[in-house]
Amino acid sequence: MQKFQSENQPEDVRLNKYISDAGVCSRREADRLITEGRVQIDGKPATLGSRVVPGMQVCVDGKNITPEEEMILLAVNKPRGIVCTTDTRWGDRTIYDLMNYPKRIFSIGRLDKESEGLLLMTNNGDILNKIMRAGNYHEKEYVVTIDKPVTEAFLKKISGGLYLKELEVRTRPCKVSAVDEFTFRIILTQGLNRQIRRMCAACGCQVTSLKRVRIMNIELGSLESGVYRNVTQEEYTVLLKALKDSTNPGEHQRHMPSFQNPKRGNLFFSEAKELTGKSHRKKEMFQAATVKRNSRTENNKPENNKKQEKRREPR
Repeated sequence: MQKFQSENQPEDVRLNKYISDAGVCSRREADRLITEGRVQIDGKPATLGSRVVPGMQVCVDGKNITPEEEMILLAVNKPRGIVCTTDTRWGDRTIYDLMNYPKRIFSIGRLDKESEGLLLMTNNGDILNKIMRAGNYHEKEYVVTIDKPVTEAFLKKISGGLYLKELEVRTRPCKVSAVDEFTFRIILTQGLNRQIRRMCAACGCQVTSLKRVRIMNIELGSLESGVYRNVTQEEYTVLLKALKDSTNPGEHQRHMPSFQNPKRGNLFFSEAKELTGKSHRKKEMFQAATVKRNSRTENNKPENNKKQEKRREPR
């Protein structure tokens, strides 16, 4: 397919990204390999945070590696019953089992086991981050069928944003329109954990069918279930144009890990920083209140002692 965009490639890259781009493993796993002393740069043991510049030779377990030069971007129609993970502990069939693709790729976002439709697969972590980062407000479109009639009141409630108690967050306003009596179309710019199902549950109904039909400019179209295709050059060109001003947290926080909130799913560092900032402010407020309370207690001690002594005096 396309080559990686040379203008997006820095003169030097962090070692774990270099290893990941070579298709060896994930960045997190690469950090583990580095820590275990299994990675060398120009014959010398590598350290966490090392950077690789053109001309350097990187070896993992004694084998030379080079980043994948081909830009892989696939559109997949994920069937129901398939999971978007490499975890096989529960015996589920994964998207990787289904595709059996010869090179290492990963999904751009996920669809839960009972959902179906468009899934993008790539070997380009930068594109993944830019598409999925909620702060970039990129659209994902779904067709959803529920077990109760789609009313104007329902559409108004969904479109205005809902507070999801389980995730402790309010959803963004979104575009919603009715398709038929039990089906509606919804366009989201965020991707909270099981968001649409939770939104429908908050409105007193249950999802019976959920299909993603579009991610930004790439549409599912007539692609058959369980089949994948290469994203076309025209689609890719339009996608790059739309991503031009999108931010990638990895570009600004190269040395900071991503943050995981089990209630909300994966959050990038910029969002995690906001959350931890709030927690920090709450902690400061609590500490200030404690100091004030203790100070008040200390100031009242002499008076309290006098009262106690007075009560103890014999009548």
